[in-house]
Amino acid sequence: MRKILLFIILTFLPVAIMAQGQNQSQVFDLSNYGVKIDAEKRVIIVLAALEMAETRNASGENVKLINTPLSESGQAFREQLIKDNAGLNEDLRSRISAFVIQYKKRHPKSSDAELVSPFISIAYALSPPPEMFDPSFTGDLPGDLLDVLDFAPLAREFYRRSGISARLDDYVKLYRTASDVVLRPSARDMVSELLDYMHTKPEIYYVEKIKVETQKSKSKSTVLSKIETRERERRFVIVPEMLAPVGTVNFLNIKDDYYVVVPPNRDLSYSDVRRGFIRFVVDPLILKNAKEVTAIKDAVKPLLDERRKSDPSVSPDVFLTVSRSLVAAIDAREIEYSKSRIATQQARNKIATLKTDAEKRAVSLQLEKYLRTLSDDTALQLSEAYERGAVLAFYFADELKGTEDSGFDIAASVREMIATFDAAKEGDRLAQNAEAAKRALVAREERKNRPVTEESVADNPVTVRLLDIQKTIEAKNYDKAGTDLRTLLNENPNDPRIYYNLGRVASLSAEGVTDPDEQAEKLREAKIAYSNAIKVSTKDTDKALLSLTYVALARIFEFFNDKGTAIQLYDRGIQIGEVTGGAFNDAVAGKQNLLQKP
Repeated sequence: MRKILLFIILTFLPVAIMAQGQNQSQVFDLSNYGVKIDAEKRVIIVLAALEMAETRNASGENVKLINTPLSESGQAFREQLIKDNAGLNEDLRSRISAFVIQYKKRHPKSSDAELVSPFISIAYALSPPPEMFDPSFTGDLPGDLLDVLDFAPLAREFYRRSGISARLDDYVKLYRTASDVVLRPSARDMVSELLDYMHTKPEIYYVEKIKVETQKSKSKSTVLSKIETRERERRFVIVPEMLAPVGTVNFLNIKDDYYVVVPPNRDLSYSDVRRGFIRFVVDPLILKNAKEVTAIKDAVKPLLDERRKSDPSVSPDVFLTVSRSLVAAIDAREIEYSKSRIATQQARNKIATLKTDAEKRAVSLQLEKYLRTLSDDTALQLSEAYERGAVLAFYFADELKGTEDSGFDIAASVREMIATFDAAKEGDRLAQNAEAAKRALVAREERKNRPVTEESVADNPVTVRLLDIQKTIEAKNYDKAGTDLRTLLNENPNDPRIYYNLGRVASLSAEGVTDPDEQAEKLREAKIAYSNAIKVSTKDTDKALLSLTYVALARIFEFFNDKGTAIQLYDRGIQIGEVTGGAFNDAVAGKQNLLQKP
């Protein structure tokens, strides 16, 4: 049994060569920035009703009509939901199924994830439960929402007859708990990093001046008019949803509220949610500078007309174009700026430890190469935005470079940016950046074919050395790998990735040892290394690395028959949640296995 467990320890772990994340702001209250994270009961009800749709396959078995890919926790919730509704009224289930069958026939080329999106949107058009009334006016609803509006009566009936009303509060608590692990902390990081880059705070309240006319007392013809000031609250709401398709972001802008619906275990770093939040910040700035936007309208229109020749779906709205262009520019520039700043600082730290000019030049050359790749990625991102109609994206990106280190509030800079716009310089932007975008596109395709661990090579110069050492590990030269890792550790004593790989090398070395005492000593060496990886970790340490470390350490304690400590470590891995490259599933399985043992 001990040999089997040792084999599991050695074989389940991938190489954790992860670049550490960016420096993140201290935890702060998201509500101060107009951000709220909470489940939405209307979405839960509508998607739960949708889950009830089923049909019979060729074998006569009941199968789901909508079977979107979900996270592991989402799939567990789906199974519980189906179990909770096993006794659902068959007539209601039949009518729900008939609606979905017809809906799918009207959209034969759409994936299940695409089919679900309008249902999420229509949920927000309904009033809150228990009434869930239809919108009073439907004329302004887009076509895809009108297509599913007739599902609203079925969702209402499902709410009233299924028993979900009694379980809804428990579901919301479950959603909130699930979102606390990854979603909430990553949202804080995302908001703080973007606002730090823009040097601003979102406008939570929008002041609007409205002309109000009233009839003068005792007069039929005299009308008095005055200007009233009204204040509207703005919110950016992140909605965790267990039944939201994994890997998707559903974004809705309803008047002053901006909603993004995502799985509750979603890490928001570098996700589409970023652009939604940037839009939340940018939109009122554009409205405040409406005169300046109107002044450049005639200059922007030819650029838009040219894009519309290639893509008729591009909006001709200049205000929308200016806003989306600024959003795209901020998104692209913030990523390049933050990554280049981190890489430059890490390179400087590395150079400070080197003795020869040749070694220092090598680090400098590698940094230059990485910075060029970042610039290429930005060119590709801006080119794609330009093609979608954000024809001022390159212009705003250039303007942002002047504010990045100055500390100027972007809110104070937007007016000048718009006023100095020169359309003559923008028409050839795609051609000017074609080569850089092509290089980035090739690199993007190459990354898809490389292991995930190699994607972060340039984020941290230490990663390059770790990848070299990985080749030594793959050659099973564990002594040299251990020596190289210890040398690297002397230069970087606070990098948890090095400790993790030292633990991994010690564990792999134990595999080839037949003497029980020597084997135990190697595993104790691995235990110390893994423990050190946790000790030197910070709030910025890659969550996947910590997930792998906790599970590796738990299995070593399990090997030494310390069941209590092993369960605690598995719990720590479970608390991190389902992060890409992590060991969440192994943590759950390991804990369950121990709990089942006498």
